[in-house]
Amino acid sequence: MINLYEFRKYAHQMVDWMADYCAEVEKYPVKSTVGPREIYDQLPADAPSDGESIDEIMEDFQKIILPGITHWQSPNFFAFFPANSSYPSILAEMLTAALGLQCMIWETSPAAAELEEKALNWAKRMIGLPEHFEGVIQDSASSATLCAILTAREKFSDFRINETGFEGFQNLRVYCSTETHSSIEKAVKIAGFGRRNLVKIEVDEKLRLRPDRLKEAIANDISNGKKPVCVIATIGTTGTAAIDPLDEISKICSQYGIWLHVDAAYAGTALVLPEYRWMIEGIDRVDSFVFNPHKWMFTNFDCSAYFVKDKGALIRTFEILPEYLKTRSQGQVNNYRDWGIPLGRRFRALKLWFVIRNFGVEGIREKIRYHIQLAKDFARSISDHDHFELTAPLSLNVVCFRFRPEGLDDAEIDLLNEKLLHRLNLTGKLYLTHTKVRGMYTIRFVTGQTNVTEKHVYQAWELIQEKAFEIMTR
Repeated sequence: MINLYEFRKYAHQMVDWMADYCAEVEKYPVKSTVGPREIYDQLPADAPSDGESIDEIMEDFQKIILPGITHWQSPNFFAFFPANSSYPSILAEMLTAALGLQCMIWETSPAAAELEEKALNWAKRMIGLPEHFEGVIQDSASSATLCAILTAREKFSDFRINETGFEGFQNLRVYCSTETHSSIEKAVKIAGFGRRNLVKIEVDEKLRLRPDRLKEAIANDISNGKKPVCVIATIGTTGTAAIDPLDEISKICSQYGIWLHVDAAYAGTALVLPEYRWMIEGIDRVDSFVFNPHKWMFTNFDCSAYFVKDKGALIRTFEILPEYLKTRSQGQVNNYRDWGIPLGRRFRALKLWFVIRNFGVEGIREKIRYHIQLAKDFARSISDHDHFELTAPLSLNVVCFRFRPEGLDDAEIDLLNEKLLHRLNLTGKLYLTHTKVRGMYTIRFVTGQTNVTEKHVYQAWELIQEKAFEIMTR
């Protein structure tokens, strides 16, 4: 085991390695090309009986581990939604690791609890949420959505399900669109509703939840003895970044007394731009809201900002107070162990605080506007090309498109685009993913990585055209 002197030496070496990596990350193949079990089979079957040097460990890191890394911080990463990092966030993560805090209650580190409260108040105002919302950092939007559904369940049952189980509370219903993230379905299963009680509502031509169909589904369920408990509206769906019409949805939920949760995991960051605040018209009627600074606000994973209108209902859903956690500060401070599922909590607020302070609100806005403009320019290139087409309306910085040469039917076009995506990713020069839009195989192109520039988008478009026409001429 290394001593303090060696720790200092290796820490300096690793900081140099990290800086070099950040400077040169776009030189790596974006997507790892290793095969299944290739990394596993290079590692010893058993742990070493005697300690090994950091030099040996780092050698294996570079030789074995690094080839199996997909480089999410590459500016040529256009897949999924980004899991962004930035220099201030990395620095804060280093401090977090050194401090090694367990931030379950205020007493275990007062600064962690109070910084979390302040940083989320900053974030709340930055994205235009009402002042009465109160926030907590969760590990992911999936966890935050589970918290919302559980709290909606308990508030509906007057907290009796937590006490006595589901007796007398069958057929509880949750509603979302057909485009909603899969974490909603997982949360419904975990919360005990049962998958069949998740009602997926039809979407419109812009792939947004249809309020008229939602209202019909709720009314039909009530007439058939079902019990509507929660609606999930999405600001930025995973496939196409569609924006559900929140104002209309929120009015329906208010009419029927249904908990409304907003999943803005990715697109919520765009609310820092005043010109995109239209996305949350009706927010005063919303019960809970989540967005992920670890997606588009340049903060290392994991950091999910979850806001609630009624923190009392949230706390009552999760609070447990064993003797060993009783403190004199109880009731005077926020003990965030009661605001979610785990007892143990990381010091996530530090990196968010570093990012907001170092970028500044205007710096974040400038970066988000630039990413959106890159997507508009790329979408224009697609639209202007005779053999490519957009498959969904452009929303924020997510471009959905496909290669569509003449003379092929839909099935052939799907196979062609699947082959194109595979060929592109094999080059190692970029990374793209796909979705289905009304049954069409669609390539997604997301211009959200922290350091992406016009150069990277141009190079990607040139490569996409090159590989598309290679396929057609062979």
